Parts: sequence; structure tokens; C-alpha cells
Amino acid sequence: MNRPTGQIRAALLAAGRGLVLSLTALAGSVTLFALTLVSIVLIPLGIGLVTTPQMLAAVRKHANQRRLLAITWSDVRIPVPYRPLPKDVRSGFTGQVERTTLMLKDPATWRDMQWLLVDMTAGSVVALLAATLMIYPVEGFVLAAGLWRVFTDDRYWYAFVPVDSQATGLAAAAVGVAFFAVGVALSERLLRAHFVIARSVLAPTHEQELALRIDRLTETRHEAVDTAASELRRIERDLHDGAQARLVAMGMNLGTIEALIEKDPAQAKKLLATARESSAEALTELRDLVRGIHPPVLAERGLGDAVRALALRLPIPSEVDVELNGRAEAPVESAAYFAISEALTNAAKHSGADRIWVDLHHVDGMLRISVTDNGKGGAVATGGSGLSGIERRLGTFDGIMAVSSPAGGPTMVTMEIPCELS
Repeated sequence: MNRPTGQIRAALLAAGRGLVLSLTALAGSVTLFALTLVSIVLIPLGIGLVTTPQMLAAVRKHANQRRLLAITWSDVRIPVPYRPLPKDVRSGFTGQVERTTLMLKDPATWRDMQWLLVDMTAGSVVALLAATLMIYPVEGFVLAAGLWRVFTDDRYWYAFVPVDSQATGLAAAAVGVAFFAVGVALSERLLRAHFVIARSVLAPTHEQELALRIDRLTETRHEAVDTAASELRRIERDLHDGAQARLVAMGMNLGTIEALIEKDPAQAKKLLATARESSAEALTELRDLVRGIHPPVLAERGLGDAVRALALRLPIPSEVDVELNGRAEAPVESAAYFAISEALTNAAKHSGADRIWVDLHHVDGMLRISVTDNGKGGAVATGGSGLSGIERRLGTFDGIMAVSSPAGGPTMVTMEIPCELS
């Protein structure tokens, strides 16, 4: 594909996405803003205490969907600044009051409301302009093709051209070509400008971002300590119940062999064979245990080859695309490896997919990973799920995760970890 054709296709894609964003901004943002505002106004009457948390959750879901589109469509990263709700929030009406209070005290809530206003005005205009520059030229071409005859009695204006003859129809087509050229040059930039406008409102201030990072790192540090302690207990249990038990049994067999080697050589040979099998099984268990702590392929060949090895063991055909010009620090590689492993396991077990794609690349100081499947969708990062475990694991390194999984699929799990490559 030559470069001009590629630019035209990219501009047409940006135009289609701009049209989707403008419709979403006009329909979704207007509706959510109106309903949320009414819900907040009704708080003194008590009704709003029940409806406000649900409406604010819907607004956050809407904003997070825009964050996902920003990073996937235009590579614009918009931080997720919401304060996590305490796990001990009470149920019932008292819990609703507490939840409403916590959400309204979160500065991110009011940034979301400001963004809804901006999205339905400036955001929708910029997105619509990206689409219009590629759609509007079609009218000029249609006029030149003969539609101008409909307007011979009543002059029709296309942009600044009065169309009432074949000559003016051709002039309209020429203007359409000019609009098309401008659209090819600007549609992608306008789409990116839409997301930059959203980021200017949704993103927290530098001070708020630092405070959020401190809170998040404090929380994830405690979770990392708990996870490490749990992992240590698991390793001790596996050693005690597996390899250690086999080694003890092998030692007892060797003691018996010493007593039988002269009296009953045949029985001693049988016990030697049993001891050899026990030693092989113990070695296999130790290797599996070490692989669960830090896979040898990851240490020896790096994250890209380790993920390819993971994909080869899946029962579903998988494609792995890696663009890494070096290696991250060992703890980051380990966290990324096990996060990808969990995402692939979830996709293989629950998605019903027949194809999985994994993409790893490093840009702007970020290790970016996406795991996509063409399954049934509906995946959510709820508490206790594998996806929530991935989120906690990445949080230890100030990483983030986003999940896009509409009903019917596809499902895309996007992960980012700030790091530098050696």
C-alpha cells in the first residue's frame, strides 16, 4: 500500500470514529449530565441518596470508556484518578448515604461533570468536524454528477458556490476535492484533539496526581506484602507436602536398601528403582515450583520469548507481537509475565474464543500490553476475579489496567507499567 492510499484510509477511519464520538457525546454525555444533575438535586429529599451512586458510577464508566478509546485510537493517555471506595462500606440506606458522601467528596467526580459539559459542546464539535471534512465532499461530487438539475429553479449553495448549472456543479466538486484534501490532512489530528480536550478536563492536577499515587502505592504495598506472605506459605506447603515428603521417603528407602543389599539383593534392586522414581518426581516438582516463582525462560530469554512460550501452551491459537528494544527490570518483567499469564488463562477458560492476540511494546517510558480475544465478552474486573488480581499486581509498580468487554465480544485487556528498558 502506497503512502497516499494509507493516509486516505487512516483519515476515513478517523472520520468514522469522529462520527461515533460526536454521537456518543451528544447522546450519552447530555443524558448522563442531565440525569446526574437531577439526582444530586434530589439528595435533600432522600431520593438522590439512592440514585446518585448509580448515576455517578455510570458517569465513571462512560469516562473510562473514553479513556480506553483515547489510548487505543489516538495513543492519548488519560489517568484514572478515582479514589477507591473503602471495602467496609455498610449496606442498606446508611451505606448509600456513606457511598454518596464519599463519591461527592472525590474531586474526580466534579471533573467528570465538567467533562460532560465540555464533551457535549467543544468535544462533540471537534469530533464531528473530523467526520464532516471527509463526508461533506461527497455532496459536491453528487452535485457535479447531475444532482444540480434539481436546483435549477432555486439556487443551491454548496459552501460558497451557488450551484445551478453543470459548470457550477463541477466547481462544487472542485471545492469538495479541497475539503477532502483538508480532511485527509486534519481528520486524525482533530480526532486526537478531541481526546486531548478530554484529558485537559479529566486528568487530575499534578498535586492531586501525586497524592493519588501515594495513596495507591501505599495500598498496593500492603497488598504486595500480603501477597508475598501468602506466596511464601504456598511454597512452604508445596515443599512440605511434595518434594520434601518424597525426599524423606527416598531416604527411608535408601536406609532399607543398606540393610537388604547383602541379605536380599533382588528386593534391594526394587527399592532402588522406587527411589530413582521418587528422586525424578521430586526433581520435577521442584522445577515446577521454581517455574511458578520465576520461570527460567523469563530469566534467560526475556519477556517476549516467555510470553511466546506461554502462547504455545494454550489450547487456543494465539498470535504474539513483540516490539521491545531491551529488557525491563526483573520485578517488572515478572509482574508483566504473570499478568499476561492470568489474562491468557482467563481468556482460554471463560471467553469461548477461537483466537487470541497479544501485543507488547514499549513507548514513552511505558510497557504497554494488550490481550485480545474474539470470544463472547462480558468480562469484568470484580473483586476476587483473575482480572482484579492482575490490577493489584500491576498496582505494585504504579501500573494500570483497563478492560473493554461488551456483550458479544471482543474482549481487550490493556495494561500499562511505567518502566525503562536496559
